Amino acid sequence: MQIDTPTPIQERSIPALLEGRDVIAQAMTGSGKTLAFALPMIEAMDPGDRATQALILTPTRELAKQVGDVLADLAKDARIRTSLLYGGRPYGPQERELAAGAHIVIGTPGRVLDHLQRRSLRLERVRFLVLDEADEMLDRGFAPDVERILAKTPSSRQTGLFSATTPPWIEKIAAKHLRDPEIIKSHDDEEASEPDIDHVVMEVYKEDKFQVLLRLLREATEGTTLVFGRTKHGVRNLGRRLETMGFKLAVLQGNLTQEQRDRALKRFRDGHVPILVATNVAARGLDILHIGRVINYEIPETHELFTHRVGRTGRMGRSGTAITLVAATDLAKWQAIEKGLGVRLPRVSSNGTAIPAAQDRAATAAKPMRSAPSRRRRWSRRRAVA
Repeated sequence: MQIDTPTPIQERSIPALLEGRDVIAQAMTGSGKTLAFALPMIEAMDPGDRATQALILTPTRELAKQVGDVLADLAKDARIRTSLLYGGRPYGPQERELAAGAHIVIGTPGRVLDHLQRRSLRLERVRFLVLDEADEMLDRGFAPDVERILAKTPSSRQTGLFSATTPPWIEKIAAKHLRDPEIIKSHDDEEASEPDIDHVVMEVYKEDKFQVLLRLLREATEGTTLVFGRTKHGVRNLGRRLETMGFKLAVLQGNLTQEQRDRALKRFRDGHVPILVATNVAARGLDILHIGRVINYEIPETHELFTHRVGRTGRMGRSGTAITLVAATDLAKWQAIEKGLGVRLPRVSSNGTAIPAAQDRAATAAKPMRSAPSRRRRWSRRRAVA
């Protein structure tokens, strides 16, 4: 794979996992977390044993497929078989893969549970388990399904929790599932490898937000653009409006069929369209290096989600820009996000004029934003790692 130097998270995680230790690992997006657990996992597998020996759980189908592709590349020469289990695909081919013997299973909780209930998947021989994007996997939405899956695995298994963010509660919950884990987190001496992301918070009138977005999308920019909305319905409508304005784009949201989701992501990944409009389904794990800009058309619910969203750009030594549009009705929620991040991001009005901290307010005009890189202060990711 032309990789010969480990990233900091790989350098710290791989030895601990090879020693059989449980691990809680936090590192910025694009830092190589997948290889950090995939390499020790491959080493732990017995090719002669057809039983499922490892399980990786991910919160989204897109991330499951991405992790599965990495594992498949690593496993083919090691005679290790992998299987992808996620919704939107027929059960038959997945069941045949499992019956043929899959050493490593990568899947989303819902489909993994389905196969457990259909008795096409058995986990009593699992010796290595990973929760990718562990903060979301152990949150209230996924937690019940994850608990039911973990109950089907041996208590003697080795467990790894990997994520870009680890809220304080994750260690408390992890104590129930891990044994004396080694906790590995990003350190200040990793700053040289942190993403180079230029942050701007643009205050706009709510009714002018779409026009501001149009202006931003018409600006010349390096790389592609990922636009985040909040709801499936809103993202679908936003994509349609932009298409009527002549923009070439793809839309990614949860109501699409799996084939439509795969096609949209492939069009964007392969560079056939320069814009992807998406819900938070695109906020975690997607590794697309040509994303040069993230636009938060609607702000996320939490600072953790903001961290994951903006982490789609500035990956693997590249630079990127993150622009967040904030209307007056968003200010209270945005202040809560900044409090969670522990940093106040630079603000500008919709015409590009810097807004001093003492004058925070909604923008009073929606004039074309001037290109003003000197007014944009770089946000050190030391305090809000993605």
